Amino acid sequence: MTIARSVRIMGIINVTPDSFSDGGSFFDCGSAFDQARLMIDQGADILDVGGESTRPYAEHVSVDEELHRVIPVIESIRSISDIPISIDTSKAEVARQALAAGADIINDVTALRKDPAMIDLVKNSSGELIIMHMQGTPGTMQDAPHYDEVVEEVMTFFRERLDFIAAAGIDLNRVTIDPGIGFGKKLEHNLVILNHLERLSELGRSVLLGHSRKRFLGDLTGLEADQRDAITSVVSALSFDKNVSIFRVHDVAATRQALDVARAIRLA
Repeated sequence: MTIARSVRIMGIINVTPDSFSDGGSFFDCGSAFDQARLMIDQGADILDVGGESTRPYAEHVSVDEELHRVIPVIESIRSISDIPISIDTSKAEVARQALAAGADIINDVTALRKDPAMIDLVKNSSGELIIMHMQGTPGTMQDAPHYDEVVEEVMTFFRERLDFIAAAGIDLNRVTIDPGIGFGKKLEHNLVILNHLERLSELGRSVLLGHSRKRFLGDLTGLEADQRDAITSVVSALSFDKNVSIFRVHDVAATRQALDVARAIRLA
């Protein structure tokens, strides 16, 4: 038995020297390509390629440097597979060239708030768009995150962004929302969001969950980032029936196994 195809697993390909969990592991094109091929073999439904770390206090990367990192990887993946590829960027020029190189999805952690040119790019393309909630920026988001009602505030943010996107002439059926686990949120905020994930589907959009190897899992278990794949899979399984459409993870095989078991239990 396999998980329903409506639930997709997105494999993370960080082509960066400083990502929080695997920085430098896949920094050259060859290593990133090998990791992509492994994830495809393990049953990934989407590959998410990113060339700029969004960890807390990450340094800015130029457009040219980001392009140098991601375009060869996207071209290499596309040469062997038609798997959907997501470009994880907030820069319109990077997204534009990534789409030309074979990417299908734009994953913008700033929810189209950083680069004004991203709006027209999305409008004039045809692929999916992923927007994320983040309080602050990667440089400030963990300084002092505060919410009175975190789920309601995240919902309000998405209502406003979805209204803005619709007013720009972009079909909302193309949009997936990501609550931004670990982005401008303390441990308790992340846990409350995870406990009420099903609320996000009230907005009528697909939901992406990006919890893989996040710091809150280390806070709960004491495990280092590269040791958190098993506990990541536990969270994935617990979230299976909370209307999540995409699970964005580092370990595709473990996640697929966890979701297969969760689905079998739900259908028993």
